[in-house]
Amino acid sequence: MSHPRLLVVAEDTAQATIIETHAWLGDAKYFTNAVAEFDLAENAIIDHYKVERESDSAYHMAARSVRLGRSGNMSSHTLSFGGGLVRNNIHAYLGGEGANVMFNGLYVLRGTQHVDNHLRVEHAKPHCNSWEYYKGILGDQSRGVFTGRIIVHEGAQKTDAKQSNANLLLSPDALIDTKPQLEILADDVKCTHGATVGQLDDEAIFYLRTRGVNMDAARSLLIYAFAGESIGQIRVPVLRDRLQDLLAARLPHGESLTFGRPYEYSDDFVEIVRSADRRRHNS
Repeated sequence: MSHPRLLVVAEDTAQATIIETHAWLGDAKYFTNAVAEFDLAENAIIDHYKVERESDSAYHMAARSVRLGRSGNMSSHTLSFGGGLVRNNIHAYLGGEGANVMFNGLYVLRGTQHVDNHLRVEHAKPHCNSWEYYKGILGDQSRGVFTGRIIVHEGAQKTDAKQSNANLLLSPDALIDTKPQLEILADDVKCTHGATVGQLDDEAIFYLRTRGVNMDAARSLLIYAFAGESIGQIRVPVLRDRLQDLLAARLPHGESLTFGRPYEYSDDFVEIVRSADRRRHNS
């Protein structure tokens, strides 16, 4: 059992990049109870990355709180690849005018893994922005849960809040529960939220098969394209390459994918993938 605590106090105009990693090389059963707290003063900028790649027998419970002062900027990324039972509780309070927060998440599950992501973002002052982009890839008998709640307090005018949860199910036994929510008490705001659940697009697979790509490689390429948006948000090149390797290790023929540099898709293929995303969104 371990109880790590991360406390970050960013004074006025301070900047920092923080990488938080939870890893285990064996298959032992253990419990991690992690807490991370971020307090940002005026014009502070924090770029935070949490990578969870523990044993599939591990239990990981985590709480993260973010408080932002005037014009504070926070980007927080949660990448879940391991753990038998994982729960991330995230709470952000935008308490200063002009504050911005972005939460980017990716969970890649297999076997009987279960990952919960619960987010609560409170807009307490006007002219604040928040963005939540979470994606899930679920195979075998895995299960994911996403709950996102945006609260716009009375008087928090000119709020701009966006929330999106997209999920790709690779198995008929995989399951996702998703519940995006908005609670708006102001009248001059711009808020959107949505969730999508779908499978790999048959038209996109057929397109790749006609180009000589076998079935497993075609599926792997589409899964990587789905996850690429989340991984592409990683600003630390070494970490981004490592995450691409972790994703490749989960995919058949993953070693043949071109990571670390742009993949040359044809215009037709790009349009097919976008059409598949639109169809998944409409459903």
